[in-house]
Amino acid sequence: MNTLISLHNFIFQRLENMLGPWFLPTLARFTFAATLLIYFWNSARLKIGEGIFGFFDISRAYGQIFPKAFEQAGYDDEAMSTFQWLISLTGTWAEFILPLLILIGLFTRLAAIGMIGFIIVQSLTDIYGHMAEKYGVWFDRLSDGAIMDQRLFWVTVLMILVVRGAGPLSVDRLIGRST
Repeated sequence: MNTLISLHNFIFQRLENMLGPWFLPTLARFTFAATLLIYFWNSARLKIGEGIFGFFDISRAYGQIFPKAFEQAGYDDEAMSTFQWLISLTGTWAEFILPLLILIGLFTRLAAIGMIGFIIVQSLTDIYGHMAEKYGVWFDRLSDGAIMDQRLFWVTVLMILVVRGAGPLSVDRLIGRST
């Protein structure tokens, strides 16, 4: 039995040494780019207006970010408060900017923390604002809950970036080497 344990430890210690500190953050950024980058950019794109100043026209965002309040306002974006406008504007911009920062590896830890916060707010809005009926439950036999199950995986990938940083192929690393 000791031989088997020693062989196990030898093999996986070598694997860990070979992959080093670069593997997990690089894999996490790749996974984010391959699965979530376009998802968030498309979601943000649906919230803005047309043209060059479309980034300031977030009238479409109210229905996604404040669904109940927007419905009570008769779907009139002029009836929404300045606070709701500011939250919708910054939330929409964050949906563009934070994924870009993770993609290029700039301020990656902060961007990943921001994305985790964004996902939590998004999930709560989906559950309580949009009254999602199928959001899943942890520790059940099903793994397809669109909110609870899938978003736990999203947050896990982002937590790797919070803890380990962006990895070697990043602007963060270039900045770190130049100072």
